Amino acid sequence: METLILAGIGLVAGVLGGLLGVGGSIVMIPAMTELLGPQQHLYQAAAMIVNFFVVLPALYQHHRAGAVMVPVVRRMAPLAIVAVVLGVLASEWSIFKGQGQARLVVLFGAFLVWEGVRNALRLWRGKAGSSTARRPFDPQRDGLKAALLAGLPTGFIAGLLGVGGGTVCVPIQNRFLRIPLRNAIANSTAAIVTLSLIGAASKNWAMATQHVEYTVSQSLWLAGMLIPTAMVGAWLGSRLMYVLPLKALRIVFAVFLFAAGSRMVWHGYTDLRLPDAPAAAAGVSPDESPARR
Repeated sequence: METLILAGIGLVAGVLGGLLGVGGSIVMIPAMTELLGPQQHLYQAAAMIVNFFVVLPALYQHHRAGAVMVPVVRRMAPLAIVAVVLGVLASEWSIFKGQGQARLVVLFGAFLVWEGVRNALRLWRGKAGSSTARRPFDPQRDGLKAALLAGLPTGFIAGLLGVGGGTVCVPIQNRFLRIPLRNAIANSTAAIVTLSLIGAASKNWAMATQHVEYTVSQSLWLAGMLIPTAMVGAWLGSRLMYVLPLKALRIVFAVFLFAAGSRMVWHGYTDLRLPDAPAAAAGVSPDESPARR
């Protein structure tokens, strides 16, 4: 049953990832928290692996549609790559270890709630992705802005929270670089290909060397259950992006983010209040986790 549920999670994560230019972690991590209990470091390590396979089919579709703006991606990528490693290192600070990993759960949930509210406000103000570029992107003029405003925060948040980074990368491009939403989604997808590889390698290495409660085999098992359906979903979602109205996409996205984020904040807050630190940190014991079986 857990295998079927994980396959379903992968499918939904892939569809949303392809539709919105995100890696899929914003679906996978909250869903696995509900299914297996709070094990944030493990889920981040697995989700970052899956993110790579989610964005590959989507990137192919965006490339075929001519939506990827290579000069933008080229300017964002270098600083984002450095930042994702720094984000992973930050996620391993002592305040996020043991029972403290519940702080990462709260932080992740708060991030989702903020994104949900921000998207809802854009809908209410009538800005559901209708903005277009006021001027063409100039690598010389806008390259530093793309690196600092888009690449740096995208990479750091991706590494810290185990997300693809699209929930940061897409709106920043749309607002500050004046890039149309569909192009911003395609650019984010292209950037996540590299970020997810480096982030997954860094996080799994950190988990293998600094977490006695988890193993890399657990991470690989979870990823293996999620990847097949996630790739199918990403292919479907990236095709639907060019068919469905952007307003409808943003409504679904905002509702999901707010609901999932609220649940994760509650999970993390509850675990931080538990007196038994080891049990609170993992939600279920490593031996009982389906990822061990």
